[in-house]
Amino acid sequence: MSTPRFPPSPSRPVNNQGPLRVLLLENIHASAQEMLVTEGFQVERLSAALKPEELAERLRGVHVLGIRSKTTVPEAALKYADDLLAIGAFCIGTNQVDLLSSSVHGVPVFNAPFSNTRSVAEMVLAEVVVLTRQLFDRSREVHQGQWRKVATGSHEVRGKTLGIIGYGHIGSQLGVLAESLGMRVIYYDVMTKLPLGNSRSVPTLNALLAESDFVTLHVPALSSTHLLIGPEQLAAMKPGACLINASRGTVVDIPALAQALRSKHLGGAAVDVYPDEPEGNSDGFVTELQGLPNVVLTPHIGGSTEEAQASIGKEVATSLLKFVKGGATTGAVNFPQVEAPIIPGTHRIINVHRNTPGVLRDINRIVSDFNANIHAQVLSTDANVGYLVMDLDQDVSQQVCDAIAGLETDIKTRMVS
Repeated sequence: MSTPRFPPSPSRPVNNQGPLRVLLLENIHASAQEMLVTEGFQVERLSAALKPEELAERLRGVHVLGIRSKTTVPEAALKYADDLLAIGAFCIGTNQVDLLSSSVHGVPVFNAPFSNTRSVAEMVLAEVVVLTRQLFDRSREVHQGQWRKVATGSHEVRGKTLGIIGYGHIGSQLGVLAESLGMRVIYYDVMTKLPLGNSRSVPTLNALLAESDFVTLHVPALSSTHLLIGPEQLAAMKPGACLINASRGTVVDIPALAQALRSKHLGGAAVDVYPDEPEGNSDGFVTELQGLPNVVLTPHIGGSTEEAQASIGKEVATSLLKFVKGGATTGAVNFPQVEAPIIPGTHRIINVHRNTPGVLRDINRIVSDFNANIHAQVLSTDANVGYLVMDLDQDVSQQVCDAIAGLETDIKTRMVS
């Protein structure tokens, strides 16, 4: 395949098409665009998501794709995206991207696992207070001209138990905030996690459900988390407890949750994510949870603060720049992890290949045939691909790069300088 070089310039265009092209979808924060434009990229920024068939057409000639949670990137969209170097998911989740297909096409996927954790944790903590005080019901009544000054069913959060399912970046930070309000914090995670503060791990999901006054979910969308909270788990919760889901819409059985609320087994719920969500803000939305008492429904805004979106834009753009300019894959969710310092006076060859025996032997033979001097070489593999970063003398770098790109095992090869 062709071997684009970075940085682009009028005298050294990428694939003879000019600067590297970036397509940003779903109104990604301008902070990302500013960083990429400053580095010489040509950026197109759209406010909406694209359907898979539209995306497949728009990806022709695009080198970097930026998305959020509404854009699906399937194999069909990747199949003909020959120039695509990387995908940036400007959010936490990456389940909207076919990660295996991205990997075998030589396209690392970067996300933002840290930047909106505070925003989500703050919203969940606010919902704990809202639910225990039934604030939305009281507010709605006053808007409707009713005056119901009652204390029945209204409680302080101090001394109550918050059960966190998924003690990762968001869950652990939420635990710290909840303790500052005097709450007891327990958590359940399939992996061993170091507790922060006075948080305590419990051995099973049912143990957490039975002990918690508030249960909050912070897990990814996986086959193992699909309908993680169903009729059996809801029945195992304490009578009057509240459920909060700001993770993924597929982890809670919505009809079962609605029934648990109607029967008054649960005292309330806050839901920010749904199994099927509208593609745009102008679309209508229906859920069985609408109209139920003490239920907070929000339109997937857990991480939607100006601070979080600006931070996400910078975090993902930084990862994309480090990859395109130097081949660093640290933080990629579907790729071998490599990050090596640039050596002045060399050209860097970046190669993605099928992980089969003998590839490094063939590459080293090419280097030997051209009598090239290797200054540094790093290879990392996973089950599907091998990823090689190699710095060598500039006098024969282009010939070596072209020869490596001609190997039968090659997926993507490029050179940066």
